[in-house]
Amino acid sequence: MKLHGKHFGLIFKLTQFVLALTLTLTLTLTLTLTLTLITDSYGGERKPIKPSQKDKCPVCGMFVAKYPDFLAEIIFKDGSTFFFDGTKDMFKYYFNLKKYNPSKKSEDIDSIYVTDYYNLTLMDGYQAFYVIGSDVYGPMGKELIPLEKEAYAKEFMKDHKGQSILRFKDITYEVIKGLD
Repeated sequence: MKLHGKHFGLIFKLTQFVLALTLTLTLTLTLTLTLTLITDSYGGERKPIKPSQKDKCPVCGMFVAKYPDFLAEIIFKDGSTFFFDGTKDMFKYYFNLKKYNPSKKSEDIDSIYVTDYYNLTLMDGYQAFYVIGSDVYGPMGKELIPLEKEAYAKEFMKDHKGQSILRFKDITYEVIKGLD
């Protein structure tokens, strides 16, 4: 097969196009990966941290490290972290930032963590299923019991005479006041 000059020009242009496309894709993937790593390291959801023996609940004043099974925490975008001896006090703080921390607003919150009742690990408080009205009490009495999965919440509710399951968005200040 004999190639003419116009074929060489077409092949040359096609080769340039493929190289430009490859370079564009490579740069796009590199930029995406870099931005993902930066976001994971410096912004977005911060990881929970362990309280020290000196950390106190800003609502009731109790030392929170004594109650790891009920620990909750709020982490702000500036990195400041507040620990709570239970989800009830965490919600009291959340609903009344003006009283407990006037320099903060709810928009300043980066992450909220609560302790899953069954596996005793901190989980995303926004994603938890909360059982109220059960026969399980926390350090401050009646408590919202956080669970990772709805099936676990239903099982817990049945086993511990819970009244209902709520999601984070369904919890109001009135619900919290009803636990006191």
